Amino acid sequence: MKFIDEVSIEVRAGNGGSGCVAFRREKYIPKGGPNGGDGGRGGHVILLASTRKNTLQEVYLKKRLFAKNGEPGKGSDMHGKNGVDIEVEVPVGTIVRNEEGDLLADLNVAGERFVLARGGQGGLGNARFKTSTNQAPRYAQPGEPGEEGRRKLELKVMADVGLVGLPNAGKSTFLSRISNARPKVADYPFTTLKPILGEVFTDDSDAFVVADIPGLISGAHEGKGLGMRFLRHVERTKLLLHLVDAASLTGTGIAEQIAEVEDELKGYGGSVWEKTRLLVVNKIDVLDDEQREAVLAEARASGLTCYMISAVSGEGVQDLLHAVYGEVKKMREAEA
Repeated sequence: MKFIDEVSIEVRAGNGGSGCVAFRREKYIPKGGPNGGDGGRGGHVILLASTRKNTLQEVYLKKRLFAKNGEPGKGSDMHGKNGVDIEVEVPVGTIVRNEEGDLLADLNVAGERFVLARGGQGGLGNARFKTSTNQAPRYAQPGEPGEEGRRKLELKVMADVGLVGLPNAGKSTFLSRISNARPKVADYPFTTLKPILGEVFTDDSDAFVVADIPGLISGAHEGKGLGMRFLRHVERTKLLLHLVDAASLTGTGIAEQIAEVEDELKGYGGSVWEKTRLLVVNKIDVLDDEQREAVLAEARASGLTCYMISAVSGEGVQDLLHAVYGEVKKMREAEA
């Protein structure tokens, strides 16, 4: 299934049905009076935040969401049926904007509903306008038009921890070791082409969610590579794990790797740059003791809390996970 996290759609709610002009016409009941019913409400277009969806593909394929009109009223005080609502499930974390880019809704709780376009109110029948001085009104209200226009939906994945780093830093291998996710792993850049979520279970039966986004390159925040499109997926995370490659085949040192990613985080915006970040030095299994000491000294010079691991062998991974869960737990309690 293709990963779609942005879509622009046309929405149109149903128009309200017209009220009815009718009179009682029964034998032996002269001047029976008005009995025109009201028109039905037009159908709404509704979004439902659901954990069963992880992409906006369903909305993308539909392109247009048009609800049914309400039925007109009838005689004998019969009201028209309401138009059928359209309800579409979208992933938790979906943001809704109008054509001007104004925020309309942030569906970040499972089960939350948002009326994307509201159906028009049905018109009142002539029975509603009967008074002591106007006992035979011959008019009724038309139905109101439903809302319509274009809406833009954006998905920002809901995760506790985000993985950032240059291509081939080992993020996918790390995620596959610690969680139930099975991302593609290969020895070439950009094996990750879309955000991947993995759930990590702790010793006390709790869990936290980790998001792996495609590797960043220089200029990612300006649209180069895949970074600009997917950096927003770490905006909601509580914590960032910055992975660097201790055995870089390109000869790029730890300091250079850190600086390159930091430049992209700064360039994207304060909400990402200001997040708590832990430095994770990966692939230490290929280093000897002397190389490890040199790498560790270079990593500590960054000023970030540093952890040395091997996602392949598992060395140092459990200590890192305990530290990550401790940070996530503190942040959850602070939010609560």
